[in-house]
Amino acid sequence: MNQLIERRKVTARKEKPDSASLGFGKYFTDYMFVMDYEEERGWHDPRITPYEPVHLDPSASVFHYGQAVFEGLKAYRSEDGRVLMFRPDQNIKRLNKSLRRMSMPPLDEKLALEALIQLVELEQEWIPIEKGTSLYIRPFVIATEPSLGVRPSKRYKFMVVLTPVGSYYGDQLKPIRIYVEDEYVRAVTGGVGDVKTSGNYAASLQAQRKAEELGYDQVLWLDGVEKKYAEEVGSMNIFFIINGEAVTPALNGSILGGITRASVIELLKSWGIRVREEQVAIDDIYEAAMRGEVSEVFGTGTAAVISPVGALHIHGETIELNNGLIGEVSERLYETIAGIQVGKVRDSFRWVVEV
Repeated sequence: MNQLIERRKVTARKEKPDSASLGFGKYFTDYMFVMDYEEERGWHDPRITPYEPVHLDPSASVFHYGQAVFEGLKAYRSEDGRVLMFRPDQNIKRLNKSLRRMSMPPLDEKLALEALIQLVELEQEWIPIEKGTSLYIRPFVIATEPSLGVRPSKRYKFMVVLTPVGSYYGDQLKPIRIYVEDEYVRAVTGGVGDVKTSGNYAASLQAQRKAEELGYDQVLWLDGVEKKYAEEVGSMNIFFIINGEAVTPALNGSILGGITRASVIELLKSWGIRVREEQVAIDDIYEAAMRGEVSEVFGTGTAAVISPVGALHIHGETIELNNGLIGEVSERLYETIAGIQVGKVRDSFRWVVEV
């Protein structure tokens, strides 16, 4: 698919927010990318347009049957002024996996990557330069056909919006507190837990609110059948350092395959740290922690990169980890990945794409 990406100019530029007040996903840049799909034409009319509301019919399929998928990645400004993106090709591959699972038409990956690059290049003045900040990139696809039939839509929109962001959890490396959820479930094998579809996140909100009311930052989900095995945190994959080895739940069809997760596994192995991807019983974690064998726990994800965990609430009991401090492995991983992302650490894995 060789298509030119049309550009439509804004009439006036927005005022850029102060970097100290960015938060996460509060401000949006001047432009966005849009492309349409119709069954008889395929994907067509790729364009960069002014950021503006999207007009949809009240009976558009996305409102009624939930065909919506998305991705999240970031662009960074290096100290020498370059604009860098971290593994964008992997996000596009995962987006296509989500699209196929949700019976939505896949994208041409080269065109999608070119759209990301052109949009970020155009909006590079929006990339904040303070430590821990970045330009968050949100590609997403929604079903737009006006129809109330229970079937895949025949029309879709692919869009990309950009938002300058600060640290996801505020103090980036302050350990968070996690509530192990044993009432609600997130996903089961054979469902859609391993793709980034919007409904997964809507279904998680009740448990997240419950955790926050109890004084915890995030939810660690257990498997949906036995409620016995650790799976993932709401916005992250999870790792446990037990007796010097890294243990993380295996991708079993109900866990999202995180791009940061995959990067962490590669890094750990390159450092000579054994990584075990396997079924992880939460009771085994509890018992290992009671024996003092769990030296640290951390989450991995695009938004926070590495989130050290300072406490786990399991079966009504709160277990403090590493005296509430960041662990050695967590800190080294964060400094390495964050360093690669902004060009301060040598990218021996070729993960970074320069815009």
